[in-house]
Amino acid sequence: MIHSFLLIGQSNMAGRGYANEVEPIQNDKLLVLRNGRWLPMYMPVNPDRKMSGICLAESFADLYAKDKDVQVGLIPCADGGSSLDMWQVGGLLFDHTCYMASLASRTSTIAGVLWHQGEADSSPELAPLYEQKFSVIVEALRKKLNLYDVPFLLGGLGDFLEIKNRQVGKYGDFRKVNETLEAMAAKDDMMGFVSAEGLTANSDNLHFSSVSLRIFGERYYHEFVKLERKDKVFTEKSTPDQVIRTGLEQL
Repeated sequence: MIHSFLLIGQSNMAGRGYANEVEPIQNDKLLVLRNGRWLPMYMPVNPDRKMSGICLAESFADLYAKDKDVQVGLIPCADGGSSLDMWQVGGLLFDHTCYMASLASRTSTIAGVLWHQGEADSSPELAPLYEQKFSVIVEALRKKLNLYDVPFLLGGLGDFLEIKNRQVGKYGDFRKVNETLEAMAAKDDMMGFVSAEGLTANSDNLHFSSVSLRIFGERYYHEFVKLERKDKVFTEKSTPDQVIRTGLEQL
């Protein structure tokens, strides 16, 4: 049985951590969706750009699998630099996510959504519109994929963006985005805010470091535990071995 998770948002969900800064996670219960089939988890999990690396979903999935003794499937859909407008309902990123989720649902049960996005909307013009835009996206995902009973985990933006703002004059309203994410989570029983307080960045002061991504993923899991529906039904579907074997036989 596979419990799967959607990974959506921009580069800090895709992951930009350097592989040589942390030990690789060794857990044969972790899987990644690739071309509709489950494969053993590899790095980068979410290869949206050539600089993709360690992501927070790795440590999240590792804790989940060990705690619940199940296989965990990651559905990579995050895209670096993407704004909320790029995630709008009916847009390419939204439709791609729904398609990937539909493929994953053939052989797994979606147990939650991991979201990290907001740097691209941390401007005086866009930050005040965050809740209005994001609420529409969340409701559409819930309706289209029947995800009303699974947690949506919203990660906070790093405090190091203050340094980045001083350097380049961007991302100055990241605290407003964090306040919005936290407020939305407080109003929704199936939504949780995951703080990035104290986490550090790579030298670019824009992306979380590998060590911080490991910690961040653990924080996501601890928030998930607070929200999960204990009565959620996970139906038995094709096993990863069957899925992988079927794919290999077709080569």
